[in-house]
Formats: sequence, structure tokens, C-alpha cells
Amino acid sequence: MRIETDLGTVELVDEPMYSFDSSDNARAYRFARNFAINGKATSAHGVLLNSQAIAVFGKNGGCTGVHAHSAVYERGLMYLAVGDSAVCVRLNPFEFKWIAQVDSATCFGIHRHAGHQALISHGELEIARLSKDGDLLWSSSGADIFSEGFSLLPHCIEVVDFNGIVYRFDYENGRSVA
Repeated sequence: MRIETDLGTVELVDEPMYSFDSSDNARAYRFARNFAINGKATSAHGVLLNSQAIAVFGKNGGCTGVHAHSAVYERGLMYLAVGDSAVCVRLNPFEFKWIAQVDSATCFGIHRHAGHQALISHGELEIARLSKDGDLLWSSSGADIFSEGFSLLPHCIEVVDFNGIVYRFDYENGRSVA
């Protein structure tokens, strides 16, 4: 995944073979942090800025790969979906800001709705809104996994679960809306 930013090209890469306990990795990152319980990361994602490897993060929970909704960039900050969590870093100068568990299973993606100034996590079991400081503002769930659709609409967040049930959540409080 590549994002063009005011700082240059940011690339998020999947690092399934990265070993946090080794100095013999294919790519050497300036910052490496494994947040996995018992050190067993199911997901590891690296951040490159202008082809320079700056950070790699590992986390447990459901295994996540890198795709179009794995990261969001805004005003020097990069928000990443890794395992069951969201991670925030400042890119230049680099600074790790926070990590927040956003789903009890897997964070499928991170989204930003500019009109509502909302940072939204699309999780397997929960849809969550985070503050810019990584605080969980609200979290809402449904009857089954949210695997069949996700949209940021002008007035609400719309998700579809495995059974085809459509849910609409209010941006401000996460409550169900008609």
C-alpha cells in the first residue's frame, strides 16, 4: 500500500517473516515494536518513508494483511491497522504515539471521515471510533462478523454482517440509526 503525502511516499508492507528477536531480517527498521501477548505476533507491518524503513509493528489477534484500508495519513500522522489494534505514529521526525486495541478479534481497516473528523476502525466484531489521542470514544457490535460491507456515508457508518444484516451507526456516539 502506498500513500503520497506532503512528506513523500509512505509505503505500508506486510512483514510475515519478520522476527522481532533477530538482527537477521530482510529489512532493518529503525524502530521495531512487538505488542503481541507472549511475543507471538500474528501480524507484522512495516512503514517505509521515501523507501527508508522507519518502523515495524507486530500484534496478535486475527491475522491482517496489507490492503487499501490498512492505513490512513493525516497531518503528519499515520494510523495503521495491525492485528486487533490501531497504531499511530508521527512520521517526521518519527515518534511512536499510541496503540489501541479496537476489536476483540481483528481490525480489518482504518478509515477517516473528514466531515465528522472521525477516525473509524472497521473490526471483525466491532466498529469503533478513536480520538486523535488513541482513546476509544465508542464501540458497537452486531449479531455476526462485519465481513460483507463497510461504508462511511454522510450521516452514518454502514456495515453488513456475515448474515447480510445491515447496521448503521451514528458517528458521534455509535448508536444505531435508521
